[in-house]
Amino acid sequence: MNVDIWSDIACPWCFIGKRRFEKALAAFPHKDQITVTWHSYQLDPTLPEHYDGTELDYLSTRKGVPAARVQQMFDHVAEVASGEGLHYDFDRVVVANSFSGHELIHLAKARGGNAMADSVKEALLSAHFEQGLDIGSRKVLMAVGTEAGLGSAEISAALDAGTYRDAVRADISQARALGIQGVPFFVLDSKYGVSGAQPAELFTQALQTAWREANPLVMVGQPAGPGVRDDAESLGGEVCGPDGCL
Repeated sequence: MNVDIWSDIACPWCFIGKRRFEKALAAFPHKDQITVTWHSYQLDPTLPEHYDGTELDYLSTRKGVPAARVQQMFDHVAEVASGEGLHYDFDRVVVANSFSGHELIHLAKARGGNAMADSVKEALLSAHFEQGLDIGSRKVLMAVGTEAGLGSAEISAALDAGTYRDAVRADISQARALGIQGVPFFVLDSKYGVSGAQPAELFTQALQTAWREANPLVMVGQPAGPGVRDDAESLGGEVCGPDGCL
């Protein structure tokens, strides 16, 4: 079964949602048969490669949100993140355009599959929210990519040539076609959508529901018909139920 996830590297709830989904997936009995694919999304594609100012400055000036409210939001999100084992430091966050980071994730998928893409995604989220690194910097992207197993030459070549720009744009266009207006957004088996960093318990329910529908239980035994009892006995076995044992 496939799970497609749209998220942005510069989205604090996306990292939290990743952790909560991973918790649910780790306990899912059929986890080895689940394929997770990351898709690109940009909350603010208009950001320059480098923004001179803090995250608080950016949100309060460019988004028109009062600074005090932004700080309250930071405190709340950091507290929630801590509960998931993440250590956000909004004072150190470097405001940067995430497009090149998404290109790097696509390169990782092309070279090492979904596992390498997940590794790069994880590293970029941590770099942005926990380490205060510039995810728009070529130096940071090179460090993240090589740590995941990519070659420095292929990273430079792919970013210089824009090899995966169309793939990033295609992800964003697909999100728009699906009606996705916020991230993280999870699509299970191309049918069930989960919006936001929901609790792990909800992800568990979603996985179970999607799995049951994709893998319906087929009863084996004599089918019911004329002259045949339409109960468990027709299947050749005795059972106990709410009304007693048959």
